[in-house]
Amino acid sequence: MILINLLPHREAARKRRREAFQAVMLASALVGLAIAAAIYWWFQMMITDQQDRNNFLRSEIGVLEGQIKEIATIEEEIAALQARQKAVEDLQSDRNLPVHLLNELVAQLPDGVYITSLKQIDQTVTMQGMAQSNERVSEMLRNLANNTPWFSKPELVEIVAANVALTPKDQRRVASFNLRFRLVRSAEAQKAMEAASAVAARK
Repeated sequence: MILINLLPHREAARKRRREAFQAVMLASALVGLAIAAAIYWWFQMMITDQQDRNNFLRSEIGVLEGQIKEIATIEEEIAALQARQKAVEDLQSDRNLPVHLLNELVAQLPDGVYITSLKQIDQTVTMQGMAQSNERVSEMLRNLANNTPWFSKPELVEIVAANVALTPKDQRRVASFNLRFRLVRSAEAQKAMEAASAVAARK
């Protein structure tokens, strides 16, 4: 006996395949959405973690900036204290400078030279006086430059010829001079004397 299937089996098979394809597509879409959601969540977690790290770094940078400002303030205070300390030390060491000034002038002025005016501003000394000749002034400048560690940079500002009346009838021709030099601080003069002593000892 021969059985003949008269039902539309091709349409039914096509329908089953279509339904299976749709199911696979739906499942793929759901899996894709799940994967996309997982990736989005992972990126969001990374962004949140990075933002937390950035906030932490910003807070730590703020703390460090505050500490740097405090350190800068402390350094300024230290510099001011050191400057005051140096000023006090300079004042203490320079107490005897007028004595050294007068002693050295007595030792370095050649015969035939006398001082009429002496003025000191800070470390600069201005001196006016009379000399028997220009050669005496030159000798005095050499002495001030080379023979004492207490004076430096002697400079002749002016020298002019003048007349000095010793008596009403006795007038002498002299050289009137004006010069300036630098008075060396005690610490610097001490170093110069020690260096000169060391050189003399080596000879």
